[in-house]
Amino acid sequence: MEKFRVLIVDDEEDFVETIVKRLKDRGLDVVGVTSGKEALEQVDKRDFDVVVLDVKMPVMDGIETLRALKKKKPLIEVILLTGHGSIESGIQGLQLGAYNY
Repeated sequence: MEKFRVLIVDDEEDFVETIVKRLKDRGLDVVGVTSGKEALEQVDKRDFDVVVLDVKMPVMDGIETLRALKKKKPLIEVILLTGHGSIESGIQGLQLGAYNY
């Protein structure tokens, strides 16, 4: 049986390390990165079932990353995650094809 493939994208390195470890402990195939640019590079290298994507990141934020991910892989499922949410970013993310916010 093939493992579920998850990409974690968050600029907080400690958070990424913790989530990656916890999901791997549960038998998932997980990769963690700390920028939108790195996320796009990973998606070019391999397929993921879901991307958990932070909205607030420097340089390339989660909305920009989501837009680029959906251009590359229109069917990829993306869950937006943020500790600084706004209704506007939630609506925009869902309009761009995020699975959930």
